[in-house]
Amino acid sequence: ALRLPGLHGYAVEFSPYCPGRVACAAAQYYGMAGCGTLAVLEQNEAGIVPLRSFDWNDGLFDVTWSENNENMLITCSGDGSLQIWDMAKTKGPLQVFKEHTLEAYSVDWSQTRGEQLVVSGSWDQTAKLWDPAVGKSLCTFKGHEGVIYSTIWSPHIPGCFASASGDQTLRIWDVKTPGVKLVIPAHQAEVLSCDWCKYDENLLVTGAVDCSLKGWDLRNIRQPVFVLLGHTYAIRRVKFSPFHATILASCSYDFTVRYSIFS
Repeated sequence: ALRLPGLHGYAVEFSPYCPGRVACAAAQYYGMAGCGTLAVLEQNEAGIVPLRSFDWNDGLFDVTWSENNENMLITCSGDGSLQIWDMAKTKGPLQVFKEHTLEAYSVDWSQTRGEQLVVSGSWDQTAKLWDPAVGKSLCTFKGHEGVIYSTIWSPHIPGCFASASGDQTLRIWDVKTPGVKLVIPAHQAEVLSCDWCKYDENLLVTGAVDCSLKGWDLRNIRQPVFVLLGHTYAIRRVKFSPFHATILASCSYDFTVRYSIFS
């Protein structure tokens, strides 16, 4: 374990290029005030050691690695901006995108072949599409009636992403069309996290303030395909395993991380 004094972690992502290398987006004072830090860490024989550290003037809430440059990362922050960082070049960000009007809470880099796109989600109830090579957003997606907590690309379908919101819905979007493709009334509480299954293009999972995890098949959204209970407080984040088709992990405000098997 490695502690970051005075900081509270919001997101951790493994590098798609370097085994054992992770990026951590962190904020002071639980993200309610103060600055943020992007810490890049690596695990080796000596344990977990810091490689690089970058500071920002507001809390950092999420981070995503580039899929075409092992040294590039993008973070999003409480001032509504996205920052592009290069581990090999500078201490400050290469670029800053500032279009969201409230906290930018989620950011993800597309993983399907032929695309180099980024999607962000904000408390201003919008998601935005970005090309890191272009200095402004390509498109803004509106429709949510609450803050957006999570935006994540499909690992299977080019141009398709999901968003989870405080309006209790999971929504599916296509970058080719500005309107929402599918609206799923996923929970009777705020939905804080969602993820796509790496082995089934139609399967997603949501985690919510009601302490439950629910699986959704996009071909039939009338009922969840599974419901997993056990957490005693809101579920902060959920992730499908990249190695096993029926295993997922969740972390919660009950201070536990749980591994679940569904069928």
